[in-house]
Amino acid sequence: MKLKTALLGAAASLALAPMALADAHEGERGRDGEVKIIYWQAPSILNPYLSGGTKELEAASLIIEPLARYDTDGNLVAWLAEEVPTVANGGVSEDLKTITWKLKPGLVWSDGTPLTSEDVKFSWEYCTAEGGGCAQGEKYLDVVSVDTPDELTAVVNFSVAKPFPYGPFVGAQAPIIQKAQFADCMGPKAPECTDENFGPIGTGPFVVTDFRTNDVFTAVANENYREAGKPAFASVTFKGGGDAAAAGRAVHETGEYDYAWNLQLAPDVLAGMAEAGLGQNVAAFGTSVERILLNQTNVDPALGDQRGVIGNPHPFLTDKSVRQAMSMAIDRALLTEIGYGEFGRLTCNVLPAPAIFASDANDSCLVQDIEGAKGVLEAAGWTDTDGDGFRDKDGIKLSVLYQTSTNAVRQDYQALIKQWWEEIGVETELRNIDASVFFGSDPGSPDTFQKFFADVEMFTNNFDGTDPEAYMAGWTCDQAPQPSNQWQGNNMPRFCSEEYDALRAEMAVTGDINERARLAKAMNDILMQEYIILPLTHRGRNSAHAVSLGGVALNVWDSELWNIADWYRIPG
Repeated sequence: MKLKTALLGAAASLALAPMALADAHEGERGRDGEVKIIYWQAPSILNPYLSGGTKELEAASLIIEPLARYDTDGNLVAWLAEEVPTVANGGVSEDLKTITWKLKPGLVWSDGTPLTSEDVKFSWEYCTAEGGGCAQGEKYLDVVSVDTPDELTAVVNFSVAKPFPYGPFVGAQAPIIQKAQFADCMGPKAPECTDENFGPIGTGPFVVTDFRTNDVFTAVANENYREAGKPAFASVTFKGGGDAAAAGRAVHETGEYDYAWNLQLAPDVLAGMAEAGLGQNVAAFGTSVERILLNQTNVDPALGDQRGVIGNPHPFLTDKSVRQAMSMAIDRALLTEIGYGEFGRLTCNVLPAPAIFASDANDSCLVQDIEGAKGVLEAAGWTDTDGDGFRDKDGIKLSVLYQTSTNAVRQDYQALIKQWWEEIGVETELRNIDASVFFGSDPGSPDTFQKFFADVEMFTNNFDGTDPEAYMAGWTCDQAPQPSNQWQGNNMPRFCSEEYDALRAEMAVTGDINERARLAKAMNDILMQEYIILPLTHRGRNSAHAVSLGGVALNVWDSELWNIADWYRIPG
């Protein structure tokens, strides 16, 4: 059977390598006191189903966990499950329409109650509840039911054959939450459950003791954690806010913190900090791409509840010529050199890796062409009729509000791109928003990256694991954030294409790895060649930790904090 063979050869080959963890430094649980982590983007919630922000996903991963996750090499490894199901071991059905997960026996929540298959089933029900808004909805596409034949068995049933059935309950984006805690938080009630969202009961190595949104949270070692002697640290202080430079100094120069995430700083700045000798930089390349999104909807406040909703098209960014010209005007090589140096690579794709999925059909974006961009606008009838230096047509002026999070590198990018866009006749207003708010989860805030109440926005995103099916599904029509889904979903540009949706559906039932690559590239190419997303830089993940912190294994395929249970203090 072709699909069965493909699952065994392509998907499962990424899934079964044994997990290689750092030295656990055996001893008593909590023996090493406090570990202090700083994320200059502060988490606003600890429920990853209600936020697409990396800061929320990674903060929550200290507390709640999936059935399986990805290791530092992108291999799928069992976590709360006994093993990764495959056709070969009987965990995936011959027709590829079911996957059966077996929980490890004896697992308990941090409150001492048993983790059962009902919790697994509930996690799917919670994310797909009618009237709710689940930021990770694409993880559960094609799931029609979850059966629980016994307390340790969860059977996921798909509506189609799924050659890659490892979306539901896999990775930091799709963890298991406790049914008993969240049962009254379904659908529209989900964002109202403050206590639950700020302090989820979990199976992870730590238990929340205090959470202050967009600021700091503290946690203590989970006394019911399944591995003896872990975690080594008795408590965690997870500080958020500030900026990347301050976070870097807090590890490298003052030693106030043990771990600093996402040091989005110029390479010479990072190197200079490391000279103090208290910390070391760690970096790896995964799938992170700094990108610009071009809004396809009208965000005029006068539209009220219909602001930013599909059906109200943007007054000029729906013109492909405008989008194309804006892309052509950008010098990606200069941006990458200034912003990231060796921690950045050039790309013309939103899907830059793994290599088999990376398209070579869009490489023209690597060369800036200001004059060509002007020509494209001229040919489309955009001219400067009033002599103010900016183009207009039919009474509509090319004027954009360009937003991103507050960060020195991003503000450098904004300044250069504003210069280039205004050179071709596009008026550009810059706006930067505190990262804790921009990547926050508040459906009532007008300033989140998912609500996208601007013409243009810029940020970095990536995906769990090495298979891009769920990631590419994020730009289907039904993934557009809107009032009916609490402004959740990953299709922030509100792009909608029947052709794109059809490719997503085809990939969902395609097993051959080369065909999956063809479909992924085709979806990437639609987004690139329609200029819905303008990729800028393929970013390496770079963080820093104290030289006294052992067990750190930087992971670009899952939560960066995936193995915090194995961290320990190096004596001396």
